[in-house]
Amino acid sequence: MKQLEPLFFQKTTLELAQALIGKLLVKETNEGITAGWIVETEAYIGPNDRAAHSFNNRRTKRTEVMFGPPGFTYTYVMHTHCLVNVVSGSESSPEAILIRAVEPYVGIDLMWERRPKVNKIEDLTNGPGKLTKALGIVKDDYGRPLDKPPLFIAEGKTPENIRVGPRIGIENSGEAKDYPWRFWEAGNAFVSRFKKRRD
Repeated sequence: MKQLEPLFFQKTTLELAQALIGKLLVKETNEGITAGWIVETEAYIGPNDRAAHSFNNRRTKRTEVMFGPPGFTYTYVMHTHCLVNVVSGSESSPEAILIRAVEPYVGIDLMWERRPKVNKIEDLTNGPGKLTKALGIVKDDYGRPLDKPPLFIAEGKTPENIRVGPRIGIENSGEAKDYPWRFWEAGNAFVSRFKKRRD
């Protein structure tokens, strides 16, 4: 698994959100290594994006990493679930990309151990909170560079068909709820269940 070079992350946020589809998200822990192909992403382009944590250039302890260079990890907890994002955009432009879903590839047995109540493999990682639990990504991964272990993104495969559409779960964000800033691999069984109803 060859890590992506820092230069890879120096794209516009929308370009990077699409380029991440098919890449491999990898986490090394004491229990072992887990990895999955990224199959769904969402772009958040603050400060003009009402759905972004950095809307209006909101700079807090939580959003601080987004004001730095791209290619770093932005984690936060929502409803007890840790979510993982890739910092994007230029320095001082607080933007990020949520990893919404991955297709399990390495360490699947360990993923099952971490999510013992799951019955179908499709449900292991088909959502942003599910994939972090399965891969062992935690809030303390905040600020890690994504081009080196223990949490990194590696080269992957080229998906045949990438779809574009509105983001999910941001109904109270005004016009931002309709921005077509979500990307997913068409027909992949591990895309979040919300998307499958429209695919």
